[in-house]
Amino acid sequence: METLTSSHNPKIKQLLRLRERRERDRLHYFLIEGYRELLRAVDGDIDIDQLFISPEHFLGSNEKTLIEKLVSRGTELFSVSPSLFSKISYRDRPDGLIGVAKQQKRSLKDITLSSQPFLMIAEAIEKPGNLGTILRSSDAVGVDAFIVCDRCTDVYNPNVVRSSVGTLFTVPVVEAESEETIHWLKEKKIQIVATTPHASQEYTDVDLTGPVAIVVGTEQLGLSEKWLKTSDISLRIPMKGKADSLNVATASTLLLYEVLRQRSHQNSLL
Repeated sequence: METLTSSHNPKIKQLLRLRERRERDRLHYFLIEGYRELLRAVDGDIDIDQLFISPEHFLGSNEKTLIEKLVSRGTELFSVSPSLFSKISYRDRPDGLIGVAKQQKRSLKDITLSSQPFLMIAEAIEKPGNLGTILRSSDAVGVDAFIVCDRCTDVYNPNVVRSSVGTLFTVPVVEAESEETIHWLKEKKIQIVATTPHASQEYTDVDLTGPVAIVVGTEQLGLSEKWLKTSDISLRIPMKGKADSLNVATASTLLLYEVLRQRSHQNSLL
């Protein structure tokens, strides 16, 4: 196993370039840092070509098993000196594991729908942390898929991977344009549920037990007119204070769990 000690090493330089969206888009590779994230990537059958490790940074004793599993799958392994690893890590407290993986590209036709489709759609979300948090909530409630429309933030941004805690690899993620997504939803007879503070109905008063796609929009402006005009249901989250809206990730989590609550209640009555 080769040990890397210099930031001028070509492999280290390439790893650092993958922090940039342009390089990720060009090569179709991205970075996965962290034990939990890499473990979920393995479970999600993500192809990890390279793994850079610093045993001195390991936080537990399970890293060896993960490393052995990756190597058995053909991952190229590199040891990195502790000082260099601290420099290349994207985290304040690195845990000694960084992988270089191939991006997975899915389209709407790749989505497998359940008997009662449940989808989360995020239009033009700007902040990686918000996108990752919505992914985490989507995983928690068991959506069929997560659709990113008219993307502003790259789903393979290191901050999305980190804030999703690896659920980027447990939820089918599709990137698509809004127009084709709306057409696909109408074709599949999935109700479009739009969120807007101007809606008359509160989110707990709307029946969400059928096939639904929860749609949220940009942090600053909310959903675009194209989504609001084509939605089947408009709802709002009540606001009793001075603010007129919640953080988009917080609002998404409330809506996702309301769908889960209603469906769980319905199933308990059957």
